[in-house]
Amino acid sequence: MNNSIGFNKPYLTGKETLYIKDAVASGKISGNGKYTQLCHKFFQEKYGFLKCLLTSSCTDALEMSAILINIKQGDEVIMPSYTFVSTANAFVLRGAKIVFADSMSNNPNMDAETIESLITQKTKAIVVVHYAGMACDMDCVMEIAEKHNLFVIEDAAQAIDSFYTSKNGTKKPLGSIGHLAAFSFHETKNIISGEGGMLVVNDSQFITRSEIIWEKGTNRSAFFRGEVDKYGWVDIGSSFLPSDIIAAFLFAQLECLDKIQTKRKQIWQQYYDELLPLENQGFIKLPQLPNYASNNAHMFYVQCNTVEERTALIEHLKQQKINAVFHYLSLHKSPYYIDKHDQRDLIHSDIYSDTLIRLPMYYELEVQNVSKIAKFIFSFFNKSN
Repeated sequence: MNNSIGFNKPYLTGKETLYIKDAVASGKISGNGKYTQLCHKFFQEKYGFLKCLLTSSCTDALEMSAILINIKQGDEVIMPSYTFVSTANAFVLRGAKIVFADSMSNNPNMDAETIESLITQKTKAIVVVHYAGMACDMDCVMEIAEKHNLFVIEDAAQAIDSFYTSKNGTKKPLGSIGHLAAFSFHETKNIISGEGGMLVVNDSQFITRSEIIWEKGTNRSAFFRGEVDKYGWVDIGSSFLPSDIIAAFLFAQLECLDKIQTKRKQIWQQYYDELLPLENQGFIKLPQLPNYASNNAHMFYVQCNTVEERTALIEHLKQQKINAVFHYLSLHKSPYYIDKHDQRDLIHSDIYSDTLIRLPMYYELEVQNVSKIAKFIFSFFNKSN
């Protein structure tokens, strides 16, 4: 539509096709080529991750995590209900029972203080989701995990270039704190490769096996490094690694990460500043960052007061050719899991499911369009009241 403002627009740095052409010319376009290794190096050097493995999706990285910690039938995994289905599916596929935790009252992340009450003798892992790139309370999570000998997996799909400040003042990149972490490079994320993801290994016990699972259950990577004289089937695994063409696209994005982040943070702050009067009047709630969390400007969301109000606001913006969307529906109420859930009420998760709305957010969103979106949100509440 002419003059419409879409929800998302993938940003191209200009070097994606150049690097793809280089990858093709090299004759090595399957997985784990030149650009895959450049991406791995980038993340390990910039964020201090112990081991990185690009995957075809964040879902793949989560599935690898479930395999690595040996999830089996009957194990229990604690995670938020307010998340994407992949967070749960990765562990359900291995036979786990999902125990859902509620969100916090002031942001959609899992309420870490409720975790301990959900632990049983069958609990194997805690999966935290850093919603909108905002850190969960990782000091609390890691203390509980250590006390009960549990694994922690960070679903950092939205959390590239975001940080957590611990109680002792140490600033840590999200994805570097849990035993394992999963990132997404889907076209809606800050840094993209169309589809794509990455497993981060922060516990040395998983390094060797992670490569084997990544390479279809073989020790092929070790063979190509000259560490073994032949390779064979040594474990379970799958074809989790992406083509080097995908990695070439991603590397072009990574070279511009700081530039992309600076612009996205400017857009985020403009939204916040322009919409703050509506929050002060009680019409909406704006994102609240805990003092231990940084903002990577993955998304900008607001909360309405009721589901009816949110539905009407989305329609109002649609009439102005502005595409805003709601987000997750609580997984504990999903058709697949509702009969498997233990029937606890997860009040805050349901509130976010009913009231949260995501506004357009992408690198090329112009200043005047952010103001236009804010103006029409104001006009909605002025007309409604």
